[in-house]
Amino acid sequence: MRRNRSFPARCGDPLASPPRSLRTGLLSLLLVSSVLGLAGSRLEAATPAPSPSTGAPWFRPGPQAGAFTFDTGLLRGTLRREGRALGLSEVVHIPTGRRLDRSNGLLSHYRVFTRGVRYGGGAWDWPSTAQLLENGAVEVTWPAADGRPFDLVARYRWHDAASLDVETVVRAKAALRAFESFLACYFDAAFSNCLVSVKPASGGGTAPHLLRARRELGEWLMAPRDDAAAAVIRDGRWKLEPNPVAWTLLPPLARPLALRRDPGSGLTAILLAPPQDCFAVAMPHEAEGHYSLYFSLFGRDLAAGEEAVARTRLVLAVSPTDAQTERQYEAYLREEGAR
Repeated sequence: MRRNRSFPARCGDPLASPPRSLRTGLLSLLLVSSVLGLAGSRLEAATPAPSPSTGAPWFRPGPQAGAFTFDTGLLRGTLRREGRALGLSEVVHIPTGRRLDRSNGLLSHYRVFTRGVRYGGGAWDWPSTAQLLENGAVEVTWPAADGRPFDLVARYRWHDAASLDVETVVRAKAALRAFESFLACYFDAAFSNCLVSVKPASGGGTAPHLLRARRELGEWLMAPRDDAAAAVIRDGRWKLEPNPVAWTLLPPLARPLALRRDPGSGLTAILLAPPQDCFAVAMPHEAEGHYSLYFSLFGRDLAAGEEAVARTRLVLAVSPTDAQTERQYEAYLREEGAR
């Protein structure tokens, strides 16, 4: 697999990590109902430590300090591998034994920007603490520090056996211009199909459609929410070291909805966010060696003392159609609106 020359190799840098080889052969799948049924169902297999209020799975303290484990009956793995500020790692789909993640895992907080400023290499390098909450969620905190005038908080909570919610909170200690938290997912190389929901081209109707991240579209691709979002993307933040990126802008987002799919097994990871919380969705072309997917959160000015929240959800489904995926998003928005 050809490496993107704009990303020099650096120890621990997932944007420079080599791809894992594809597993050969097909693994048999358990029959699962439609994507909507999967996202809302509770498997008959025992789910350790369900929440007494919602029935959702819980995280549990891991064998290493600062790490947590999970077993939802459908997925098992680790949050904060080795106690580092990473997302989900070693994630296995229990019915098939299929590994989902690679590199720095799923739902990791990576680059953080304000206009003209990049705060280190990524949030996963900052000192952080984590605690298990009474509802079985995990709250990660990166306190403000010299040169970093904000607290960042992430709360990971299982919605059901197939769906994880992440709430990202920023508390500004000073005025922050065009604040961005770049949320990253790195998938196993088997997840070689990538699609994003964009608005149709002029004259192409009104319904959103899922655009496949084909190589001919460019090397590194980003779909902005609107012209204001495109201006944030182009304000120079992506030229800042380490590992600057030259993005090719896609048609505007129809909604913050994107997915990675393993075409062999049909396993599909769907990433969702409310429109006001995510101003761009980014990815390399689908066969590029990072097999990644990113959500750009916030993208707005914050006054000193202001707190802002961005929500995302990762859903695992089996062979959903485009229509089912779109309905998954509509159901998510209704749920968010009911909060």
